[in-house]
Amino acid sequence: FEGQPDWVAYCHCESCRRHTSSSVATLVGVPVAQVRYLEGTPASYQSSPGVWRYFCPTCGSPMAYTDDDKWPGEVHLYIGTLEQPEKFVPTGHIHTGEQLPWFEIHDELPRFEKFGKGMKPVRHGPSKG
Repeated sequence: FEGQPDWVAYCHCESCRRHTSSSVATLVGVPVAQVRYLEGTPASYQSSPGVWRYFCPTCGSPMAYTDDDKWPGEVHLYIGTLEQPEKFVPTGHIHTGEQLPWFEIHDELPRFEKFGKGMKPVRHGPSKG
């Protein structure tokens, strides 16, 4: 993608965990108009109404997520698909209401129970419990 992302975050939702087969996914939110694929076109499937999951048709690696209702005009790219993922540092944790109880990243970033414009964090830093 060209330009700067709208946001970079760790996502703890069940949907992303299942799509990536991981305890947490790291996503980069970018306007669709800024995105182009270097080679080929990703395959996709609709995981629920208006929600699309994109993956490499050759190796199956998850690549991106879109939601026509919640995030129109925006694509969420999995950071591992980027050529230089180290350039994009997460600034928060989203969907911590779905976080696995045995998994914690020890940083002081804000934690959001869900994810949406204007939401306030429930805390900063890891859970104390």
